[in-house]
Amino acid sequence: MGTNRRPATEAEARALASTVRLRILRLCLDQALTNKEIAGRLDANPATTLHHVRKLVETGFLSAGPSRPGPRGSTEIPYQATGKSWEMDVRESGVTGGGAAMVGAFLEEIRLVDLDEVDVTRLGLRLTEEGHAELTRRLQEVFDEFSEREPAPEGQAYSVFLAVHRDVARDA
Repeated sequence: MGTNRRPATEAEARALASTVRLRILRLCLDQALTNKEIAGRLDANPATTLHHVRKLVETGFLSAGPSRPGPRGSTEIPYQATGKSWEMDVRESGVTGGGAAMVGAFLEEIRLVDLDEVDVTRLGLRLTEEGHAELTRRLQEVFDEFSEREPAPEGQAYSVFLAVHRDVARDA
């Protein structure tokens, strides 16, 4: 996957090689959230969350909105995902851990839903290199098409996780 994406810089790839940061980006995809709101949804320490938020802002994955008054005279800053992560490929960056972070974020998010309500499919294939490339390209086209759609304000939030991997147990 990741066709027609620009290579990520080392700093960008490092920012995305974190389960927590990927979850923050997902939380801030449709709506701007403050650090306190993000920490609450992640059931995390706000100081730790702020460290991750700042790294995402620094690398352009989150944008800070205008500050606003918070409770008891505090100031809050809402953050929203920029969509920048969809535009890049981290594989050529030399930074490891991106795949593990994606799987980790998926596992943490999927634990929050009733698994009987999840649409899941498994398929075993035996493909040539060309067949694998075609599968990857066609799946990416579907993902790209849906990513370009305007979000439906009345719609429900969904996430899609796709993993195409070698089935090493079958080739043993």
